[in-house]
Amino acid sequence: MRGNERDADTSPAAGSTAAGYFGSMVERYDSLIRRAVPRYDEMITRLVEHLPELGAGARVLELGCGTGNLTLRLLEKYADAEVVAVDAAPEMTELTSERAGAGGRARLKVVTDRFEKLAFADGSFDLVTSSLSLHHVREKRPLYAAMARWLRPDGRLVFADQLDGATEAVTRVHWDLWLAFCREPGHCTEEEIAGLTEHSRLHDHYEAAAAHFAMMEGAGFSEVDLMWRNGMYSVLGGTRR
Repeated sequence: MRGNERDADTSPAAGSTAAGYFGSMVERYDSLIRRAVPRYDEMITRLVEHLPELGAGARVLELGCGTGNLTLRLLEKYADAEVVAVDAAPEMTELTSERAGAGGRARLKVVTDRFEKLAFADGSFDLVTSSLSLHHVREKRPLYAAMARWLRPDGRLVFADQLDGATEAVTRVHWDLWLAFCREPGHCTEEEIAGLTEHSRLHDHYEAAAAHFAMMEGAGFSEVDLMWRNGMYSVLGGTRR
């Protein structure tokens, strides 16, 4: 489960992808995420509260739209903006488009692809945002550099994600708190917990907040900040210089 404890991927599931894992659970994703992520709805609300105000004609890029929970909030907040929602799972982009409805789809473009393969023109967006998706990327430095290029000067990057603690001891506390939450009555079954921890072992790549800040600043972001945190779950942001 921990990044420096992962063995070589030798299990039958090792060849599967994060997109395949989440795409297979599209119908129960919203239920599971609220049973497995402490204060999930509060985290999304805190993220939205820290998004900048944007004018008419603005463009917003969302990386990892999932079932569209954040996408719908973006379409509501930015009534005159275009939202480009990306996810590697076609089941997720299809559902997000459906949930947006006819009115939302007029301003929504969905892209089914991995983040590492995206190619947008420099200065294409006023805002890049994401929720619980960037930890699926192993090499984050190139992605931060790409996000900086895609943003216009003074554009904002604001995202929620799972982070390592600054020390192994802090990280262990965070994981213990997560397990305790999952095992509360009405939350996750042991089978679900086992599936989530195995997925994490195979596909997740966590970094401490300080490492994220260093990579963001190295890519050209300033005013980097951690605006909200609950255990391993956090909201971070920065401004493209």
